[in-house]
Amino acid sequence: MRNKSANHGLAVLILAAGQGTRMESSQPKVLLSVGGYPMLYFLLRQANALKPQAIGLVVGHKGDVVREEVQQNIKKWGVVRPLTFVQQKQTLGSGHAVMESSSFLKKFQSVLVYCGDTPLLTFETLFSLLKLHQEQKSQITLLTAKLPNPKGYGRILRSPMGDVLKIVEDAEANSKELAVSEVNSGVYCFETAALLEVLKSLTPKGIKREYYLTDAVELVRSKGGRVTAYLSPNPEEILGVNSKIQLSQVERIFNRRGLERLMLSGVTIVDPTHTYVDADVEIGQDSVLQPGTILRGQTKIGKQCQIGPFVYLENALISNESEVRMGSCVVDSRVLEKSSVGPFANLRPGSVVGPRARVGNFTEIKASKIGFGSKVPHLSYVGDADIAEEVNIGAGTITCNFDGTEKHKTVVGPKVFIGSNVNLVAPVRIGRGAKIGAGSTITEDVPEDSLAIARSRQVIKSFNHKKK
Repeated sequence: MRNKSANHGLAVLILAAGQGTRMESSQPKVLLSVGGYPMLYFLLRQANALKPQAIGLVVGHKGDVVREEVQQNIKKWGVVRPLTFVQQKQTLGSGHAVMESSSFLKKFQSVLVYCGDTPLLTFETLFSLLKLHQEQKSQITLLTAKLPNPKGYGRILRSPMGDVLKIVEDAEANSKELAVSEVNSGVYCFETAALLEVLKSLTPKGIKREYYLTDAVELVRSKGGRVTAYLSPNPEEILGVNSKIQLSQVERIFNRRGLERLMLSGVTIVDPTHTYVDADVEIGQDSVLQPGTILRGQTKIGKQCQIGPFVYLENALISNESEVRMGSCVVDSRVLEKSSVGPFANLRPGSVVGPRARVGNFTEIKASKIGFGSKVPHLSYVGDADIAEEVNIGAGTITCNFDGTEKHKTVVGPKVFIGSNVNLVAPVRIGRGAKIGAGSTITEDVPEDSLAIARSRQVIKSFNHKKK
């Protein structure tokens, strides 16, 4: 990197070909979810943010699945830099993956290489690594970290003067080398010409006869190249995912980061250890999350909202000063200003509640609109319905929207009062200001300002239980 711009002539290469056998999963490892997205999403986003000339993605195990997932979502993920797929036909180690990428790499002056199972890497660290690489005019710059328990990681061996000499894999290190706490993260910035030259000298090692990219460090140094290291200020970001245990550890770190971001912006989180948010969740100032709250997908919550406890929101919009109370679930739906949902309410996809509306306990709303100031207080089902403003729906009321073949719509006009235990058999329209008697089954449209009662007359009979 010799040009004025730190990323001129830069490519990013992401290694995502591994089988991940320890994950015990039918899915490719890099597509397993953390923070609500596949791991690979975060690596591609970081690469895109560095503004390289191109991104290379090495795929191997179930490469067609990885390729299809990326191609389907690349625009939605906001990745706009040119992307090239490299197929690693045999998974013979990280060095072999880079060898297979030679025709891609030779077009660029420098290349940043990292693995597809390290989703905690931050833009700030990667940018600082590239900046150091340029300033030191190095052939290789490594990202390293100091871990209290470095088991499983390659150790960074330095000279008495502090120069990086080589990387020793954990399985091949002696007792003195194992005592070293500085480890290799698997993130490298190479001058491409130096990298391509030493790739020819890599030899297979170990039981699996794999080519180690780590060997490039000693080979470049032996040819007079400069090797430097950037020590990560945040060691947890280098954590890789090789098992479901490690996946859960990374998920916890993602969750903690997200909660800290929200709290710093003015959100009150009563118990962060029992509150869970995905990466893209947004919450306004002075809103409160009670314990057991789970926020997934593109959920957005406004200011001064009360959420929880034990609430599940997925791709939900909760507007200012609204409340979603205990045990409620809102999926792909909107709760508008100063509305209340729950406790134990279920808003299924396509529902809109409010403004200033109320959906009460043990009520289910599906693909329906509950208008301004309207109330569905308890024990009701409203599906495929348009409920206008200032409507009161009594307990136990349901819209009978399915005839066994098709769904039908119920339309309720403004200021309607519906008594308890009413069945609205769709398609049906209830006119403005109408009243429906409790226990009625309504099968025909009801005109404005009228009373509809549809039930049998009460009959009382006496019984004589005395024996003759």
